[in-house]
Amino acid sequence: MAKNIVEKILDEHIITGTPKAGEEVGIRVDQTLTQDATGTMACLQFEALGFSKVKTDVSVSYVDHNTIQEGFENADDHRYLETVAAKHGIKFSKPGNGICHQVHLERFGVPGKTLLGSDSHTPTGGGIGMIAIGAGGLDVAVAMGGGPFYMKYPRVVKVELEGALKPWVSAKDVILALLEILSTKGNVGTIVEYGGSGVAGLSVPERATITNMGAELGVTTSVFPSDEKTRAFMVAQGREEGFREISADPGAEYDRVIKIDLSTLKTRAACPHSPGNVKTLQELKGTRVDQVLIGSCTNASYRDIMMVASLLKGKKISPEVTLGVACGSRQVLEMVSRNGALADIIASGARILESACGFCIGNSVAPKTDAVSVRTSNRNFFGRSGTSSADVYLTSPEAAVASALSAELCDPQEYFSDVPYPQIDMPSEFVIDDSMILEPSDNPESIEVYRGPNIGDPPSNDPCPETLNTSVAIKVGDKITTDHIMPAGNRLKYRSNIPKYAEFVFEREDPEFSSNALKNKNEGLHNVIIGGESYGQGSSREHAAICPMYLGVKVVVARSIERIHRANLINFGIIPATFENEKDYDSLQKGDSLVIENVRKAVESNQPLVAKRTSDGAQITLEIDFTDREKEMILAGGLINATKLKQ
Repeated sequence: MAKNIVEKILDEHIITGTPKAGEEVGIRVDQTLTQDATGTMACLQFEALGFSKVKTDVSVSYVDHNTIQEGFENADDHRYLETVAAKHGIKFSKPGNGICHQVHLERFGVPGKTLLGSDSHTPTGGGIGMIAIGAGGLDVAVAMGGGPFYMKYPRVVKVELEGALKPWVSAKDVILALLEILSTKGNVGTIVEYGGSGVAGLSVPERATITNMGAELGVTTSVFPSDEKTRAFMVAQGREEGFREISADPGAEYDRVIKIDLSTLKTRAACPHSPGNVKTLQELKGTRVDQVLIGSCTNASYRDIMMVASLLKGKKISPEVTLGVACGSRQVLEMVSRNGALADIIASGARILESACGFCIGNSVAPKTDAVSVRTSNRNFFGRSGTSSADVYLTSPEAAVASALSAELCDPQEYFSDVPYPQIDMPSEFVIDDSMILEPSDNPESIEVYRGPNIGDPPSNDPCPETLNTSVAIKVGDKITTDHIMPAGNRLKYRSNIPKYAEFVFEREDPEFSSNALKNKNEGLHNVIIGGESYGQGSSREHAAICPMYLGVKVVVARSIERIHRANLINFGIIPATFENEKDYDSLQKGDSLVIENVRKAVESNQPLVAKRTSDGAQITLEIDFTDREKEMILAGGLINATKLKQ
């Protein structure tokens, strides 16, 4: 039987379940990655589950998110991560070594392998031919301990790329074009597989740009074939032994085929405040620009930084603009410093930023009030930049440089019309220095794990009760992201201190949410969150489930809930439900009291929950749909409780 790439890789890794779209399967995980914003809790959970050593081929702990040492908390967490890694068989990538997704692609990515990461942009690994999936930290902790990762066997959408990109049109424009077609919602349970003659013209870093931002589609992951371009990249990284050619069989079937002629694409930008709000740069021409930031796991590869340097060489940025540039890895930073490209960037008036996530998560370089910021990153959610009044546009590096030089959004094809398009060749050999990736200890029993005062144990939850006496703690609209639920930026330093971090749940939506929810909990009431479409999109940050659980949230009811967040809710014993009648969303308001009876029976039988409003007796039907494994977790009060019950 002819198979596509997704089927080839997944079917090799299935441990349990049937490979049929929509059916739950458990897959073997070959590699994991964590980063410091989510990895501290993942490692705490790894310890809580009683594991002593990782059982994957490779597990890497990266420090790339909170490298700003404001207070002791981040430094303490980094030392905790370093010692946990040494003790339990995890490689540790020190702060300054680079962003997890780019470093992993460069130094560890292997075609045909599975990668599970506690970061939603883990699908970057699809650029080298991996099935790379973002998940909550608890799922990653289980995988590190040798357990399977459970997922719905996906529908597969093929994106057939034809032709070649015109000068000044880049990989970023490819994924922005696909976001126009598929949007950011309605793609749960889908994997995007790229194919067609146009693939051969894209380098591995360009493919990784596309799969990285595929996370914004809401799909499980995205994947490219592994071919001669893949081999060349691995040879240049000194890792040819891991190469494996992978392509779809002739006659392989797909649930949908989308054809994109690369030669017809126009330069694009994602406009405020969603990666799916895409327009051509011609439509945005003339929009003033205050700040330009180039970097992130989307566009900070050697190819991208060399393109930026080539376009800035001999030029000065507009005096009205601040330009910051961050290489995605120390490897790239060292290479461009050796070949002189970094000097060209510095001479243009740019600030050189650390090889870290930094501005992308809003922990540094926040723009001024009412600013327009052009960025090469992957998300422009409201307030994510650190400045709520700022408008953030997402573009390619080429368009970002044009904006920095002209102080306005413009089409690089037009702005650089008299400039030959730089030909950036991939190096035949990258600088290889893994000295900032620390190997696990050969004597793990001698390692004492460091625990600073900001680090606590993962909070526990109670088993699911038969009756829920609840209060609607908050009602929010559509496209609520995990950033809305749990702010990033300087709040992330409390990620391993749940009681403190929980103080900031929904702080932009309702500053009193945390105190009111805790008051309800202390009075014996359970809390309910009401959401619209695509609730929980964005980051894999499981704190968006842990902290509400700590505050007594037992049910989240929304028009639709995104994949990773739904899994995180279940992992921590919160019931994710949807409205049988969408009009009920309109009728519910903050403060409504609801009684839900026969909860355990409903969960056990997958029957709808019936919530009765005490003020008028109105009945609201809530739909649920759980696998047997998910039922166990909900009833036990979460995955950790369910695991302990089996021990």
